[in-house]
Amino acid sequence: MSKSLQQAIESVIREPDYQPLNKNEFARKLQIPPRQREPLRQALAEMLKQGLIIRLRRGRYALRPKNRKASGVSATGSIFFRRRDEELRAHFIADADSPIPEEIQAALLDDRILVPGRYTGQTLNRDRVRVSLIMDRPPERDKKQSRGRGQKGKPARSRRSSTRVVARVEEILERPSSHFVGVFQQQGKYASLRPDDPALPRTIDLIDVLPGAKDGLKVVAEFVEWDSSKRYPRARMVEILGEVDDPGVDIMSVIRKFQLPLEFPDAVQAEAEKISEKIPQAEIERREDWRDRDVFTIDPSDAKDFDDAIHVSRIDDDPKHGKAAGGWELAVHIADVSHYVEPGTAMDKEAIARGNSVYLADRVVPMLPEKLSNGICSLRPDVDRLTQAVIIQFNQHGKAVSERFTSAVIHSKRRYTYEEALKSLKMSPDDIKALPAAEAAITRQLHEAWSLAEQLRTRRFQQGALDMDFTEVKVILDDKGRARDIVKVFYDESHQLIEECMLVANEAVAKTTKSKMAPSLYRIHEDADPEKLLEFRDLARAYGYKAGDLTNRDLLQNLLRSIKGKPEEHTLKIALLKSLKRAAYSVESLGHYGLSKNNYTHFTSPIRRYADLVVHRVLRKLSQRGTQTDKVKVPKIARLTEIAKHISETERTAAAAEQETRRLKLMEYISWVAKGQPDKTFEAVVYDIKPLGLFVELVDLNIKGLIRKDDLPRGERYFIDSSLKEVTASGSDFLIKAGDTIRVRLRDIDHERQFINFELAEA
Repeated sequence: MSKSLQQAIESVIREPDYQPLNKNEFARKLQIPPRQREPLRQALAEMLKQGLIIRLRRGRYALRPKNRKASGVSATGSIFFRRRDEELRAHFIADADSPIPEEIQAALLDDRILVPGRYTGQTLNRDRVRVSLIMDRPPERDKKQSRGRGQKGKPARSRRSSTRVVARVEEILERPSSHFVGVFQQQGKYASLRPDDPALPRTIDLIDVLPGAKDGLKVVAEFVEWDSSKRYPRARMVEILGEVDDPGVDIMSVIRKFQLPLEFPDAVQAEAEKISEKIPQAEIERREDWRDRDVFTIDPSDAKDFDDAIHVSRIDDDPKHGKAAGGWELAVHIADVSHYVEPGTAMDKEAIARGNSVYLADRVVPMLPEKLSNGICSLRPDVDRLTQAVIIQFNQHGKAVSERFTSAVIHSKRRYTYEEALKSLKMSPDDIKALPAAEAAITRQLHEAWSLAEQLRTRRFQQGALDMDFTEVKVILDDKGRARDIVKVFYDESHQLIEECMLVANEAVAKTTKSKMAPSLYRIHEDADPEKLLEFRDLARAYGYKAGDLTNRDLLQNLLRSIKGKPEEHTLKIALLKSLKRAAYSVESLGHYGLSKNNYTHFTSPIRRYADLVVHRVLRKLSQRGTQTDKVKVPKIARLTEIAKHISETERTAAAAEQETRRLKLMEYISWVAKGQPDKTFEAVVYDIKPLGLFVELVDLNIKGLIRKDDLPRGERYFIDSSLKEVTASGSDFLIKAGDTIRVRLRDIDHERQFINFELAEA
């Protein structure tokens, strides 16, 4: 390691006003070009090893404190539980505005702080709590665990360790989840609930049971109290969902588990009903009139809420167009929800509470009433609709040279499904000529839109964006909501076209609100944790890929290109997503790591995201041509900060609910297939190997599961090497490695844990 580089790092850190920097910030501070940063990474790693510096949260560095002892430090945040076998383990994550002192951070490996079982009190998963952060030495042998945690009481293996930082719960500030979903159990006069959620205690006492409740039914209970860790939590039954296998009970269980609202309050419905379907002529006259232009939408075939529409035209080579000569003009029209939903109304308050729409396997839980979401705000074809528009001009290389914003009225000429748009994009000039005149005109515009989108996509990846697109699967349900088919959804040119248009619109809005210093919301994605990327690199190497320092964006992009189209592409991209920080909303424009953008926001989906509705109001307030500009109200920074935090949480809740319903339906489908064809085999990729066994993903279905070591063919003694990611057998040439493609057969499904077990099938 270069002594001069170490001295330069120390010099920066010892500056009086030094604020902890990460590797990229150090490189910029020391003016080290991106392709020459490996010595810096090595220098920081060596200084860490020597104990000269410490690594703080979010990959930032500071001098090592002389005194690392700390106790009694208080912090607020959330507690999370995970179950391993029969043991519940807890960790604490501090709120962003509850900073952890450096002397505590020095002893932490990441943002999560262990909460030993003896310090969890009567907390439940996701409770907001106040904790004390203390230096604690692990016990030589764990005592028997409490009945309230649902553990077997077996002593753990002796663990010897140095002093560690742990959290001790001092106060429960908020219990965000007050309802439990599970199976009703009746033993004589004793009634209890066995929760579906493995992060909850195994048993919840029921002090009140509804008439008609029978042992084995799926029910919902409301939390009452938990006064001692020596007892189970207590709740009262509030709803009977039905038999576990009844159609629809699985999805309704998820809805109740995440407390998703199925009905709108009467006051909200009343406000919606008062909205006229007819747009006043005075309102049209205030706006730019785009009704005579070929504006069109591209959406999934089953979509009903159309947020966005586009219009693309070529700019001729006339010098009067300046830098845009020979390029394109893109108009992105977004449903003007802000015109209909005013701040402070019942509808607005309900939209804030919901935060976003939730797209479950069999239904949508909308943010706005159907009259707006599927009606007057939806940009349907052949009807007048109000929009907020971003008009951007690009040069012939796809670089934006100007943008403006306006309120508009449109009359969409065409509603494309993705399949229809792709078919039109494949048409030759002769094919287009044979179309009716109106259809030919809009098809030519679609081709121009793709010409622009190709340029935008190329520029985006040149600027460092990560290609995280991959083929997904969609579960097809019958009329009773049962999974009966799976179709692949390819991320083709039709998807890419509309995505690129939305990305540039969002970026243009973010740049404008930031430059005008207007209080607003931004979509942020923090830089990746180097340690997480290191773990991902090891996984990629186990698949046989060459992967260097993945904190170098060029190398990460190279890896993503090399896995494109391979059977393991989906698995590795999902693993990378799990290695990255979670995107969120913020009042600060902190940049977006995945998109490689310095400024980014959400503007293009106000029907289904409250963040976008806020940004629309900000733009209307800034715009000279906005309608009713004097009435537009934007919250102060303090309130926007609260909203950003809340909608980031509702987004996480929605994602968890969506993933769970999708997983349930995938399990239902494969169970149905195997029942009809018991010997059916599936092609699978081995995506990880651990002592428990081989983790696999079905190639055509994106369904994950496990081949347990104990379920491998009899007659062999198997050896699992987790570091090499391979399984071998003594006395034979048996070898399976991560990345191998194998044939598997369904063994069984653990519905309680929502997990699928496979077994090897003969080729």
